[in-house]
Parts: sequence; C-alpha cells; structure tokens
Amino acid sequence: MQKIIRQIAAELKVGEHQVQAATDLLDGGATVPFIARYRKEATGGLDDAQLRELEVRLTYLRELEERRAVVLKAIDEQGKLTDALRVA
Repeated sequence: MQKIIRQIAAELKVGEHQVQAATDLLDGGATVPFIARYRKEATGGLDDAQLRELEVRLTYLRELEERRAVVLKAIDEQGKLTDALRVA
C-alpha cells in the first residue's frame, strides 16, 4: 500500500501524508466533494481536481496490484514461477 501512496504522491507532486490522509478518508466512505470542502486541513489543502485524480489513480493501482497477485498465483500453481520471474 505504501508503494501506491508513494507513486500517487509523486504523480500529483504532493506529500505522501496528504495522499495517505485522503486515502483514509476515501476508504472511510467520504466523497471527493465532502473531502474537498470539509477536510482540507486533513489533506493539506488538496483541491477537488487533485482529489478526483487521486481517487482514480488509487482505484486503478489497487486493481492492478490485485490482478498482479492473481497472475502470480496462477503462474505459481503451474509450477513455472521462478525467482527471477517473481522479481520481474
């Protein structure tokens, strides 16, 4: 999860603590408009556009990680997962 937080922070050019705070709020059920309007202090002032982009990237990167895990498991079950392939 930290890898995803770091990547989003780099892409949006904001602090990791800002991304973590916004992620926690989104995971808690808060909506982007709510966070943008009422939780600016928690996110370090992220605006609506940044929060929307963060939400899109967070969803995409989480789904990508899930897919990666499924593919690795399938390759491992076939007995073809080498250490080199796992790293790659």
